[in-house]
Amino acid sequence: MKKLLFVLAFASASVCAMAQDAYPVQKYSVATNSFGSNWFVQIGGAWNVWYSSQEHGAALSKSPFKSFRAGPSAAIAVGKWFTPGVGLRTKLQGIWGKQVNWTEDASGSNKYWVLNEQVLFNLNNLIGGYNPERVWSIIPFAGAGVGRSMTYNAYATGLSLGLLNQFRLSDKVALNVELGWNMYEQDLDGVTGNTQTNRIWDARDNNVYAEVGFTINLGKGKWNKTPDVDAIQALSQSQIDALNAQLNDANAENGRLKRMLAEKKSAPAPAATVKELASTPVSVFFKLNKAKIACKKELVNVEALAKYAKEHHSRLLVDGYADSATGKPDYNLQLSEKRAAAVADELVKMGVSRDNIVTKGNGGVDELSPNSFNRRVIITIIE
Repeated sequence: MKKLLFVLAFASASVCAMAQDAYPVQKYSVATNSFGSNWFVQIGGAWNVWYSSQEHGAALSKSPFKSFRAGPSAAIAVGKWFTPGVGLRTKLQGIWGKQVNWTEDASGSNKYWVLNEQVLFNLNNLIGGYNPERVWSIIPFAGAGVGRSMTYNAYATGLSLGLLNQFRLSDKVALNVELGWNMYEQDLDGVTGNTQTNRIWDARDNNVYAEVGFTINLGKGKWNKTPDVDAIQALSQSQIDALNAQLNDANAENGRLKRMLAEKKSAPAPAATVKELASTPVSVFFKLNKAKIACKKELVNVEALAKYAKEHHSRLLVDGYADSATGKPDYNLQLSEKRAAAVADELVKMGVSRDNIVTKGNGGVDELSPNSFNRRVIITIIE
């Protein structure tokens, strides 16, 4: 029954954590970060309980709150996430423990430490996808290590496993609530215990703990989106189409001049061949926090579109954008409107009627990667 209740409690906690993903959240595939990213340090205090190998058959109380087997402890760990779902940490814990003997009155102090290398699995990121704003993460772990009783000058090796609940307080800090079990060779508490039992629990020195502490993320702690290759290719293709249209115009004009020289007469310029641009948007990119067009090269594609709009009396939609990764929403909306107005002014200088230009500010977006591609204005023919 106890095992069933434990499983049900664990499942309920998992469902509660996953329930966060039922709301609209930012989940996406990520690119691998450099080795220097996603490191963390953890510190905490715990209540640790010893169930020693020598107490087998002694009918001692199993309560984790009995003074003969329980006491405080401290812990510190350093680790790194290699993906949003898998990481490693090196954890050192201990100092104040108890040597549990055959009677409750015969217990004694056992100053100790255990050093474990552990693999961490963030179930929320593995199952639900990476979400940098997730509040609660469930992280089981398992590992192995070495321990020492400083009181009795004894060493031992063993295994560890447990469950880390992590609650996000900010991008840099999280609250930890951890339950763990260290199972070591039977002389870690300085006393050789029962070697006759076949049960793993009884033949080992077991240290169970409940720990509360903090995780401090070092350096870059988030994961970037994978580049949107299709969007980048579409953006590049629109620019190539605009340049091709300019080249067609230039070739047509050269042909007209050659005919004029050959015929040695003046003639009205034939209508230039203009490539159909109605389905080809043109983009102008901006620097961070700027609404001024810094480089006139950005207007090469705009000139071709402006020429088409003048000759066909077309109406143009000028959409302004900012990147949502920087700046507040209200500021990004104003910045996107200013960028749209700046491009509209250039279109007017190129001869497009102001009455045929519609501007719109769309605020901050996160459609393209890297973020600089989101700082743009897109011009589209609407009729």
